[in-house]
Amino acid sequence: MPDFHAPAALLPDGWAADVLVTADAAGTITAVTPGAAPGGARRLRGALIPGLPNLHSHSFQRAMAGATERRSPEGQDSFWSWREVMYRFGERLGPEEAEAIAAQLQVELLEGGFTSLAEFHYLHHQPDGTPYTEPAEMALRNLAAARRTGIGLTLLPVLYRHGGIFGRPSAPGQRRFLNDPDAYLRIVEACRMAMGDDPQAAVGLAPHSLRAVTPEMLATVAAEPGPLHIHIAEQQREVAECLLATGARPVQWLLDNAPVDGRWCLIHATHMNPAETAALAATGAVAGLCPTTEASLGDGFFPLPAWLAAGGRFGVGTDSHVGTAARDELRLLETGQRLLLQSRAVAASEALPHPGRFLLKGALSGGATACGRPIGAIAPARRCDLVELDTDHPSLVGHSGDGRLDAWVFSGAANPIRTVIVGGRTVVEAGRHIAGEAIAAAYGQVMHRLLA
Repeated sequence: MPDFHAPAALLPDGWAADVLVTADAAGTITAVTPGAAPGGARRLRGALIPGLPNLHSHSFQRAMAGATERRSPEGQDSFWSWREVMYRFGERLGPEEAEAIAAQLQVELLEGGFTSLAEFHYLHHQPDGTPYTEPAEMALRNLAAARRTGIGLTLLPVLYRHGGIFGRPSAPGQRRFLNDPDAYLRIVEACRMAMGDDPQAAVGLAPHSLRAVTPEMLATVAAEPGPLHIHIAEQQREVAECLLATGARPVQWLLDNAPVDGRWCLIHATHMNPAETAALAATGAVAGLCPTTEASLGDGFFPLPAWLAAGGRFGVGTDSHVGTAARDELRLLETGQRLLLQSRAVAASEALPHPGRFLLKGALSGGATACGRPIGAIAPARRCDLVELDTDHPSLVGHSGDGRLDAWVFSGAANPIRTVIVGGRTVVEAGRHIAGEAIAAAYGQVMHRLLA
């Protein structure tokens, strides 16, 4: 495993010069030495930042991006009408298509600065709902893709049983998703067995939402080890349905009825009142924010200032993959708040006055926790996941330190990422994935079939 040397690197305590990063054969950092000579290390010319965790993904939806924008004849388009299109699209995918789409997505994420992915996977069965001979077939296609692309993977098999709060019948479009708890836990165990002791992979659990599981099912899943992810309070209609069924808002119901703590990641959590925001932040749970998808679906704005004031943790994901670059999620998280609040530098503090650094720090810490893997920092015992920013790129040239991060996040549309290293292995060179052409060709064949 080669060592790496860069003229500048963002370490846990801040920027350092002439940094030598040493990793073992398994891809774990063993030493980080500022002020070092390169020696025989691979010399990187730009500035190193830790690879970002992507904490929320539905990989198959990458193939839908751009194909769901047309106005419906009724002219009442929303998340709920988009969801019906997603159901119909999902019925067309088999294992080979799912793997090809996942691999293409992972290539794009790696080129965009994400080095690990939490895959919230619920497309389990055949189109008629019949399990595959290997019930975890579709989940394991994500692992097969990750082993081709080199991205780190936290696989989150999803328990999905019902179509509404609590225990309402499912819709026909959901039949590929459905499992009872025993069948679900067999899929989880198959994923654990397939990953073995692979340091590039982990398994967590995901009760889909309060709409999809009963309280008893939620308790069963929460008793299992590993990170726990759940969709919650994404849409106003969801809040209204939960109030009608339980007398409580979704986040409040979860806090009252589940052992929410630092291993939980609440995806979206868009519609919280101030009491919910403060109470959830106090648990140490991570808010899983997906700004480009939340904007695409018309979800609304996360209460970011109140969340940060309460000490809340956050990370970012690309969800439906209308965006695949890390900096685009960070940018929209900040600029969306600027539009809402008519203010600037919302995600910043006296200690970290540059929003680029503030956002990156939060996404690294919260994302690492949500993925349940030793990632998110250039430090010993962490995975050797590195992103080299091209400091000669027009977006970055002349900038330094945290100002360079502001320029990366908020300047231009071109991609100034030159090199990406995951687990000590170089997967992106000169801005392009080393296997990108072959993966794109396979993806193109799938898309021609799907859209024919």
